[in-house]
Amino acid sequence: MDGKDLPGRLRNAYKVRVRHWQNDQKIKRMAEAVAQNAPQPSQAPIVFFNASTRLSGLSLNAGFSLVSAWSLQLQGVPVVHFICKAGLTHCVLGTNRQDLSKKPPCKECIRQSKAVYHNANQSWFDYQADQALLEKLVDLNLRELSEFVYQGVPLGRLCIASMRWILRRHNLVDNEVTRQLYREYICSGWSVKQQFEQLLYEHSPQSVVVFNGLQYPEAVARWVAEQRGLTVYSYEVGLRPFSAFFTSGDATAYPMAIPESFELSKAQNQQLNEYLSNRFKGNFSMAGIKFWPEMTKLDDEFEALSSQFEHFVPIFTNVIFDTSQPHANVLFTDMFEWLDQVLEVIKQHPKTLFIIRAHPDESRPGKASEESVAEWALSRKIGAIKNIKFVGPDEFFSSYEMIKRAKFVMIYNSTIGLESSILGVPVLCAGRARFTQLETVYFPGSRDAYYEQLNRLLNEEKVSFPEIHRTNSRRFLYYQLFRSSLSFEPFLEEDHIWQGYVRLRGFNWVDLLPENSKTLHTISEGLLGNGQFLLEAD
Repeated sequence: MDGKDLPGRLRNAYKVRVRHWQNDQKIKRMAEAVAQNAPQPSQAPIVFFNASTRLSGLSLNAGFSLVSAWSLQLQGVPVVHFICKAGLTHCVLGTNRQDLSKKPPCKECIRQSKAVYHNANQSWFDYQADQALLEKLVDLNLRELSEFVYQGVPLGRLCIASMRWILRRHNLVDNEVTRQLYREYICSGWSVKQQFEQLLYEHSPQSVVVFNGLQYPEAVARWVAEQRGLTVYSYEVGLRPFSAFFTSGDATAYPMAIPESFELSKAQNQQLNEYLSNRFKGNFSMAGIKFWPEMTKLDDEFEALSSQFEHFVPIFTNVIFDTSQPHANVLFTDMFEWLDQVLEVIKQHPKTLFIIRAHPDESRPGKASEESVAEWALSRKIGAIKNIKFVGPDEFFSSYEMIKRAKFVMIYNSTIGLESSILGVPVLCAGRARFTQLETVYFPGSRDAYYEQLNRLLNEEKVSFPEIHRTNSRRFLYYQLFRSSLSFEPFLEEDHIWQGYVRLRGFNWVDLLPENSKTLHTISEGLLGNGQFLLEAD
């Protein structure tokens, strides 16, 4: 039977199952080759944990850890995989927001784990209920749950990022559905904590590698390891296709050590210019997602509107539940508080047109925000304010054309601020961003200083642009693209079934040796030595 005689829906399901089975067989063959050719372990193990990266297929983030672990094994570094075996009553990816009674697809996930970790040193964890813990949680309100500490472990804080991510909102609603899910996450996190402690006791690892570090299973494991004085590395998708970012810090904050003496060479400038040329046309993707299916020019309606004002200022927003947001909220409690404050300033400057643009990922199917800028705009009735134009997440006209003609640009912590500085346009930033670790934009140190800077930019006839912003923005972006984004493209490719999921390419086990891969050499050096995870300069 080849599936050709099945009805359409069943035929698609059959195709998915066959594709995943074929990839699983390829994984098993490579795992066997690694096991056969790996030398005897010569040091303490490294623990890998990534329960929040996938369910029934091989995701991009799961692929990063798998390939990295194989490379370490071939160097005589033992690896222990901490693996979920129905160990979470509700995992992040397996949570059904419409029906919390629906359990995660554990059977499929376990089947996939057995294929992914074939021939590996496995440490499985199940769910261990704690009735005393549950009794302490049952009557708590949302605020009390978020601050909940149990036997010294700040479980409420460790679970909050996952709550926001899965519920697609920053400001959680205090209702029974939310509280029930929070209780499930906290109880599951406690179960992870106990069993991860046992793993560390039994194996005495040299370090721990986790996905992301914010989603609650990995966040709990990270907290446990750090309490024991272990170094914990985290990773996330990099800026280039099929690339990862590894760090000994917070991967979602993207810390990088860029030497003050670093200047781009002529060849490096050309390399960066080629990337930017495609970026400004919308030709880029991240984590397997292409945000811009098309990018149109500014239309006659926009030209007619903007001509009625002395100048215009674009305001770029973020997805409120994105994992960058906890790092961003230093001047304001969240992005919506910032927008509310900015709205009052807008009303005081009727001669300036403000274009508020929602992030294109805000309405992505299957991941649409439940607390959106579009809803904020509707609730604040900004359509009645003459000097505001709202651009929805599904409007694909070119932000870059708009930026080039803007008086200055306002952002919360969006990457487009970095690009605006590269284009020579001043940027006022309200939230800590990846690139604010260098002087790339105006990022005041307090709220008062922010409002002072905003009013100064609005009132100045011509806004000056600090050239250091462009220089540092190019330096930062070059490092982010070509030094810290570690390409796994020789090992992984799209599975052409689900966005963000991958399959193994055809490669030999010797390709996994660090001397045969710049990426795996860099990861090995980082995990076993300097902790920098930066590619050597060409």
